[in-house]
Amino acid sequence: MALKATIYKADLNIANMDVHQYGDYQLTMALHPSETIERLMVRILAYARYADEALEFTKDLFETDEPALWQKDLTGQLQTWIEVGLPDEDKVKKASARCDKVVVVTYGSAVDEWYKRSSKIKTLKNVEVWQLTEATTTAIQALCERTMQLQLNVMDGEWTLIGDNAQAVVEWIQLK
Repeated sequence: MALKATIYKADLNIANMDVHQYGDYQLTMALHPSETIERLMVRILAYARYADEALEFTKDLFETDEPALWQKDLTGQLQTWIEVGLPDEDKVKKASARCDKVVVVTYGSAVDEWYKRSSKIKTLKNVEVWQLTEATTTAIQALCERTMQLQLNVMDGEWTLIGDNAQAVVEWIQLK
């Protein structure tokens, strides 16, 4: 019998003073049995970076043709495609032909090696690649609960994610 996904809920309040973006988002995510808490929390940060009411989580671990998040316009046309982890560069290239913007949010110790091998990704004009530091991904795991109240404050380029019992400084490195 297959293991079922575990549902996590997060009330995310964003106060981004740098770009004057303020909002409350109620997120519901399924944690696939093969997924780690680290990846779940990275998906939340990816959502927070590009927060929009039209941005939604997908079935990316169940459906290999889907990203972690995507945003569609009112006609159902893909606008933004967000991958989390170290995706296959052919998948990113294919997405870049279908969408206005493709984002890859990477993390972990293998990022440098993955990026060195990703020559196709480096040539794509509508692709952004961001890396979260290991200190960030370690700290955000302490914020994870089945039901989370999260506050993201961004000021002068400094990101702080605050939970009920802990907080984490979020460090982004732009690779492309």
